[in-house]
Amino acid sequence: MQYSSKKNIEYSLREPGGFFISYTFLKIYFQIFLKIQKLHYLWTGKLITMKLAEAKKQFISSWGAFGTHWGINRTMAQIHALLMISPSPVTQDDIMEDLNISRGNVNMNIRELISWGLVDRVILPGERKEYFTAEKDIWKVATQITKERKKRELDPMLKLLSQLEKVEGDKKDKEVKQFTDTIASIKKLGNQADKMLDIMTKADENWFLSGLLKVFK
Repeated sequence: MQYSSKKNIEYSLREPGGFFISYTFLKIYFQIFLKIQKLHYLWTGKLITMKLAEAKKQFISSWGAFGTHWGINRTMAQIHALLMISPSPVTQDDIMEDLNISRGNVNMNIRELISWGLVDRVILPGERKEYFTAEKDIWKVATQITKERKKRELDPMLKLLSQLEKVEGDKKDKEVKQFTDTIASIKKLGNQADKMLDIMTKADENWFLSGLLKVFK
C-alpha cells in the first residue's frame, strides 16, 4: 500500500465535512470489524470457556443476530457461521441437520451467500454431492462484507444522485439552485466516502489499523 493512499485518508477525514463522512459511512465498517473480532474471540475461547458443542451453538446464534445488522437474514448468517467454523467443506444435508432448516431454505441462502462472495461451492473428487466452504480469515470476511454493502447501498445512491443532478429547470431559479446545490453536496461527500472505502478494503489489516490510530490521535 502506497504512502500517498494513507495521506488521502488523513486529508479526507480532516477536510471540512470529512469527519461527517467517517462517521456516517465508515461507521458501518467499524461496527462490522469490531463485532466480527468480538465474535472471533468468543469462538476461540478468549472471552469464555465452554464445551465445544455449546460454544458452536453460541457462536452460530450470535453471528445470526449480528447478520441482521449488515443486511442479511438470520438464517443466512447462521449458515455462514457454521461454514466458518467447519474445518472441512460441508454438504446441504449437513447444514440442514445442524441448523434444523429445510433444503429449500438452505438452497436459497447458500446462493445468496455465494453472491456476497462469502461462500464457495466445492467439488470433491469421487463425490456426487456439492460441498460448501467459507472464508476463515476474519479480516477478509470484514472487508468483503464492506465491499458488498458499498456495492448494494453506496453505489446505487451515487448513481441516483448523478441522475438527480440533471434536473431540468432554470439554474438561476432559487428552488432549482437549492435542489442542485444540495444534491451536489451530498454527492461530493458520497464520492469521498467511496474513495476511502476503496482504499480501506484493499489495505493490509495491520497497515489500516495502525494508520487509523494515527489519524485520530
